[in-house]
Amino acid sequence: MHNSRAPLAVSIGDPSGIGPEIAVAAWLRRNADTPPFYLIADPALVSARARLLGEEIPLAEVTPAQAVDRFPRFMPIVPLESRFTDTPGHPDKANAFGIIEAIDRAVADCFSGVAAAVVTCPIAKKPLYDAGFGFPGHTEYLAHLATQRTGKPVRPVMMLAGPELRTVPVTIHIALLEVPKSLTTDLIVETARITAKDMRARFGLANPRLAISGLNPHAGEDGAMGTEDRDVIAPAIATLKAEGVDAFGPLPADTMFHASARTRYDVALCMYHDQALIPAKALAFDEAVNVTLGLPFIRTSPDHGTAFDIAGKGIARPDSLIAALKLAGKLAETGKTAEVA
Repeated sequence: MHNSRAPLAVSIGDPSGIGPEIAVAAWLRRNADTPPFYLIADPALVSARARLLGEEIPLAEVTPAQAVDRFPRFMPIVPLESRFTDTPGHPDKANAFGIIEAIDRAVADCFSGVAAAVVTCPIAKKPLYDAGFGFPGHTEYLAHLATQRTGKPVRPVMMLAGPELRTVPVTIHIALLEVPKSLTTDLIVETARITAKDMRARFGLANPRLAISGLNPHAGEDGAMGTEDRDVIAPAIATLKAEGVDAFGPLPADTMFHASARTRYDVALCMYHDQALIPAKALAFDEAVNVTLGLPFIRTSPDHGTAFDIAGKGIARPDSLIAALKLAGKLAETGKTAEVA
């Protein structure tokens, strides 16, 4: 699937959000460390959004195979068949078809080898739901596409990766009240296995160290403040250790993210959404990258949303998208090295 000359495929996301303008800004801020990429989008909308921001940029409508050669002088656009309504800050369900088409084509390009990785700009769920989209979100849809392509069930794992910290939430978009009911030993083990596997294959870590958080304050204090740490999390860690995974815990979450503690592990597995995302975003809000582990292709994205409130105003920062592009490029290179080895 890897191609040493393959660019990154960037899906436009919701065009009413900041996706088009951060993609334009990322191209304008390209340097020697920026991997070549192409944007799957409606060229007319990208051009109009650039003009709205006071930028006249040279766009080139290309095929993926032409993107690398055009990238230094032109922003490569692979045109969608769908067209968008250009309404910054005001999502339109009519754009759902183009949003999904861009994701579909980015994934297809990875499977055909013309793209090295998928980088996704942010989407909003409600406009997609209003148009009949039947998946909880971006990640679940990508897993569905991968399952369709491979014929094998795919279990995606979300990771926030920043310069100083990587975190994985074991449970994600569920109410806090539901976390103890949803948390099982098997779920923790499966999440950790996928994390360790991709840390080796994608990140080049021969023996990744996994710190496992507790659920309750002080990791439950042996059942004094909740039994999940003792009865659910500890058995998962024992299973992982028996399989040769360097996992340890459960650790009190309030003491596992300071600078000294972070030197002991490569990834922190956390029991719920905010337990993982608060420290990751606090340390690197503009540089953290959302990486989906467990897929048969590389996928990264900015760690922020569509930001409809600032779309079209020229104040959106492209830092997280740039970090997502650079990380995707590095993971693609590491993956090629792993395949050769």
